[in-house]
Amino acid sequence: MTEQAVLTGKVDEIIAAYEAKPTALIMILQEVQEVYRYLPVEALEQISKRMDIALAQIYGVATFYKSFSLTPRGKHHVCVCTGTACHVRNSRSIVEKLERDLGIKRGETTEDLEYTLETVNCVGACALGPVVIADGKYWGRLTVSDTDKMLQALGGKPAAAPRAAGSGRGA
Repeated sequence: MTEQAVLTGKVDEIIAAYEAKPTALIMILQEVQEVYRYLPVEALEQISKRMDIALAQIYGVATFYKSFSLTPRGKHHVCVCTGTACHVRNSRSIVEKLERDLGIKRGETTEDLEYTLETVNCVGACALGPVVIADGKYWGRLTVSDTDKMLQALGGKPAAAPRAAGSGRGA
């Protein structure tokens, strides 16, 4: 069975579970993203055809909500709160350490599709700041040194990306 056939079958199952009701579009998109870790173009086109909703309307929903992604996300999703309470408690240093350790910048995914690093303005857990949500688990009062423990809990700390020759300090 081809990858396209598998995609088509799974998306059809999700649509059928909601009886192709247009009011269920967001829930359908959430489930498709849960399966594929992003919203593949082929899936959006299929949803458009099966539900008789304009593709532009589906893209409008998918791009309006920050929780949806049109590009592949990593197996592990790490989201750092940078709201005021977390910021004053050093969330910037946590972001910088994660960027170094993962070899990516915020908003990016590692080449091996293992990690995606994002930041948000507030997660509503200000008393626990700084807060990182990693694969749905909240890590409160996180310190820079705690990030190693968090990455280990996600499945092991990745090797930092090698620096290009001549980059870095003093070059």
